[in-house]
Amino acid sequence: MIRYVECPRDAWQGFRRFIPTEEKVAFLKALLEAGFRHLDLTSFVSPKWVPQMADAEEVLAALPPPQGRTYLAIVANEKGLERALRAKNLTHVGYPLSLSETFQRRNTNRGLEESWPLVEAMAKAVEGRLGLVVYLSMAFGNPYGDPWDVGMVVEAVARLRALGVREIALADTYGVADAGRIREVLGAVVERFGPEGIGAHLHARREEAWEKAEAALEAGVFWLEGALAGVGGCPFAGDELVGNLPTELLLPHLEARGLATGVDLSRLPALAGEAARLRALYA
Repeated sequence: MIRYVECPRDAWQGFRRFIPTEEKVAFLKALLEAGFRHLDLTSFVSPKWVPQMADAEEVLAALPPPQGRTYLAIVANEKGLERALRAKNLTHVGYPLSLSETFQRRNTNRGLEESWPLVEAMAKAVEGRLGLVVYLSMAFGNPYGDPWDVGMVVEAVARLRALGVREIALADTYGVADAGRIREVLGAVVERFGPEGIGAHLHARREEAWEKAEAALEAGVFWLEGALAGVGGCPFAGDELVGNLPTELLLPHLEARGLATGVDLSRLPALAGEAARLRALYA
């Protein structure tokens, strides 16, 4: 079975209007009822920077117990981790670690020299309590002119593994990696470390989504992430049509390829419609 992560947090975080907590919870419960087992659903960050996620604790507390499912929240610093460790129902935290110094400072207000010790501290703090996913952002290149090559990606994964981080998702934060670049980068990582615990968080235009997802599969990566209606995605791509991989398009392809998702495909149109409705109301 493929590990498919639905990412409403990524979809919602940039919306200008606050989605009422009860609407968030209703949507998340509908995902669970449809069979989604892995959700990236909120973040513990300052409401000053991401006001949409100010209700993280309330949203988690209103959900049914995970019971083997994954409920993940993003954290960006020690204070966020402290909140996460106290939260009800949470199973995983995710930390965004960039290969780009410029983006790391913009995204977390700290540089890479400060971020690596934080990752080490997080890995120790969550041991036996929560899972830790590190999202390796700008893993396929960056728009800032910061150094990048495939070897840097492989070495970053090696360093994370040495710190005890078992789950690492490579993110095409800039949203412009083509299928060839995706296959090259993920292939190099899988060749060195194997496929276990390696994921791909990709962004694409709708018509390119399956080609990019297929490139990840061909490289041996069977952990993919997306969002219904393709909502959210990369604010740096310079192309408003570049969003998250659209779940309602990907899952039927995966099932046809023989990769079971556990999701009731008949529910996807209604769920995608609801995701689009929330975007129209609150984005």
